[in-house]
Amino acid sequence: MSSLSRVLKPTSIAVIGGGAWCAAVIEQARKFGFRGEIWPVHPKAGQIAGEQAFASLEALPGAPDVAFIGINRHATIETVAVLASMGAGGAVCFASGFTEARAEDDQGADLQVQLVQAAGDMPILGPNCYGFINGLDRAAVWPDQHGMRPVDRGVAILTQSSNIAINMTMQRRALPLAFMLTSGNQAQTHQADIASALLDDDRITAIGLHIEGFGDLRKWEALSQKARDRNVPIIALKMGRSAHAQAAAISHTASLAGGDAGAQVFLDRLGIARLADIPSFLECLKLLHVTGRLDHNGLGSISCSGGEASLAADMAEGRAVHFPPLTDTQKDDLRAALGPMVALANPLDYHTYIWRDTAAMTRAWAAMMGPEQALTMAIVDYPHTDATDWECATQAALNCVEQTGRRFAVTATLPELMPENIAQRLLDGGVVPFSGLHEALAAVEAAACPQTEGSDPVMLPSASVADQVLTEAEAKHALAGFGVRIPRSTVVPAEAVTEAAADLTGPFAVKGVGLAHKSEHAAVRLGIAIADVTEVAADIGTEEVLLEEMATGGVAELLVGVTRDPAHGFVLTLGAGGVLTEILRDSVSLLIPSSRNAVQEALGRLNCAPLLAGYRGKPAADMGSVLATVEAVQAYVIANAAHVSEVEINPLICTPDGAVAVDALIRKASS
Repeated sequence: MSSLSRVLKPTSIAVIGGGAWCAAVIEQARKFGFRGEIWPVHPKAGQIAGEQAFASLEALPGAPDVAFIGINRHATIETVAVLASMGAGGAVCFASGFTEARAEDDQGADLQVQLVQAAGDMPILGPNCYGFINGLDRAAVWPDQHGMRPVDRGVAILTQSSNIAINMTMQRRALPLAFMLTSGNQAQTHQADIASALLDDDRITAIGLHIEGFGDLRKWEALSQKARDRNVPIIALKMGRSAHAQAAAISHTASLAGGDAGAQVFLDRLGIARLADIPSFLECLKLLHVTGRLDHNGLGSISCSGGEASLAADMAEGRAVHFPPLTDTQKDDLRAALGPMVALANPLDYHTYIWRDTAAMTRAWAAMMGPEQALTMAIVDYPHTDATDWECATQAALNCVEQTGRRFAVTATLPELMPENIAQRLLDGGVVPFSGLHEALAAVEAAACPQTEGSDPVMLPSASVADQVLTEAEAKHALAGFGVRIPRSTVVPAEAVTEAAADLTGPFAVKGVGLAHKSEHAAVRLGIAIADVTEVAADIGTEEVLLEEMATGGVAELLVGVTRDPAHGFVLTLGAGGVLTEILRDSVSLLIPSSRNAVQEALGRLNCAPLLAGYRGKPAADMGSVLATVEAVQAYVIANAAHVSEVEINPLICTPDGAVAVDALIRKASS
């Protein structure tokens, strides 16, 4: 595919079609200040929106840098082919009825293939998209109203949804929008390709991506690396958290690590922080525009109300942010500024003793801005009646940044109580104007997200269909071949279990063979003496039983599972194991391959991690053996990636001198 530079920074725009949408493209381009050529193309119209029309593409003065194609889907394909042959820079395909409509029209997918073939190396955006607005170069290829203004520098937002894009351009939060682009179906030009092209423009300070699906994972990995190299932060608003978007599977692992788990760990691996809602997404972009990434997640909060101080502390609970205690230096400086009547803490309620005294407010607020606070914020809600009495707060915030050079924010607890004109003034002075306390905390958490140093490419999933579930014994022996330790065992007819037990050491586990969820059928019996194995096997009721030596001395039980996620690769899930796995829901996820250090760090985040470390005087688990088991499972998946769909060990009995897989499941394609 050719470079996107002509498309995104055009000097000439062709508008193909004569309807209201095409007229709007011309009107919006001129209204936004586009100074280049605009060439309407229509076989009959003399003029469109005040511009002289051309009867055909061949009649144009030259090949346009970008064309907006506002005609039906069949004609769009023909037009794209002509544009490509002319040497046009690229096209925005407005028409719908392609892959997004395949549920109603089975022609859609075929037409999208034809569209891509017609384009060849010429970049196309869409189909089924609005186009873009370039606020840096005053170029709009956009068939509707929008709220953007020209800027010298700012953030870029990419989304598949044109309607969400319109809504975000209408924000009144003083966020400088440098670029808004909709990618529609991404038939040819991938969202990550566009973001990568935007990274070449040093006027773009951060990039926000509204993602419905990743598609080509390698493109995202390349984008992440380029963003790290350019030191431009990227954040995401990723759809798909709901349970309706996750497919059911037969093991506990799948219920813990559905599609959204794969998306989350892929974003974590890329170092792209994820926001959960549009307001927080926009506020985080604003923070990144002003300050860049935060060095750490320490936060300072100051307000003239104890209620607001408590609110900040409570709303931060459960987020990856914290309020570091004040240092002795901070306390001395605050005491000098506030006097003896204020209890010093972080969050700080400085009362109203110094309100209207801008110099004193500056001294007090600046005293909170130590290196322990990656960002300090003053909570200020501006009244919509008369905000003149709040000028002291605005000026104190500006003074703090000017005098200290550290990061500072003014946060309105209610989004509507941060007036746009004041927000713009603060932002111009290097202060982050947050609209909403919830949004501010979410933004800080995301901006402080640890950056990865890059990792091995994720293993891409195969397209094989799993239609075979190995028996427990088969699964265990398959994993044992890669280094997983399993108990000594045998599968025998139920009536021969006593004879088989003579070759093993009791007590025993006796399990029915051929049942997917043995514990739900009371087909797992533990701690059975040799004298009782025949009776127990008969009571279980299956023709064959698995007889194995009991694993003893466990200090913790873990789940180690892998599911093939068609969108994100192979998701490795580690969690509390045993029969309570689904109730406890104590798990973390990674993508294969993951290093030993990454696995160890993930295990440390589990709620059951203290058991592994030795809890209340009990011995610790042999972490070397636990980590070796996880590596062995990864090795099995890597070696069998072409046909494996699911692997699960549950539980892995972790002892002071080893780790033993006492139950296992493998699901794969039969060929």
